[in-house]
Amino acid sequence: MEGDSVTLHTDVTQIHENDDIQWKFGAENTLIAEISRDAGIFSTSDGPDERFRNRLKLDPQTGSLTITDTTTEHAGLYKLEISGVKLSSKKFNVSVCARLPVPVISSNSSQCSSSSSSSYCSLVCSVVNVGHVTLSWYKGNSLLSSISASDLSISLSLPLEVEYQDNNSYSCVLNNPISNQTQHLDIGELCQTCSGTAALIRLFFHTNPIKSPIFFFLFHKIGIIFIALQYV
Repeated sequence: MEGDSVTLHTDVTQIHENDDIQWKFGAENTLIAEISRDAGIFSTSDGPDERFRNRLKLDPQTGSLTITDTTTEHAGLYKLEISGVKLSSKKFNVSVCARLPVPVISSNSSQCSSSSSSSYCSLVCSVVNVGHVTLSWYKGNSLLSSISASDLSISLSLPLEVEYQDNNSYSCVLNNPISNQTQHLDIGELCQTCSGTAALIRLFFHTNPIKSPIFFFLFHKIGIIFIALQYV
């Protein structure tokens, strides 16, 4: 996970006086750390692009290498070479997963909808700049749908339709092999019905049999929207 530390162990309990230890990184075998007691060398390198700057620590007793505050740039092949009393080498394949963002759930429906015109609310769960992850919709503990991405820095979105009066628990989950992030759906907040559909009320006042004032009152759930006076 990004930000964590990882230690690559030499499996040596004590470095001998004539042992030389070298740590190399990547296909180019870039030397990033070295111990040579005979030559008085005990050093680490930032790397040609400084990706290891202030991140490498060597154990003076065992020669094990610790990489701190890791990012995805530190993923790859590490090679240990020990020469001295005996020759040995080890390879380490390090994977670093980016920290997962929390999925965002939004509504594709209008601000509010009358249940008579549409009984379903359209939603979408989305994430950006992710890789090697799976995005899923759950109803309770049951998987409804999912989509995966193997590429880096890709955007994902997954739609869902629910009834406006649905009381079930829904959640959108983003996960990789080592972690996950969950966003729970609030149907009442994202899927609003128009309670109290606009009503037109006409009041007739027959003060005059020929010309009667007819008042049109248009009401909405938030109050009076429009008042018109017409004489007929």
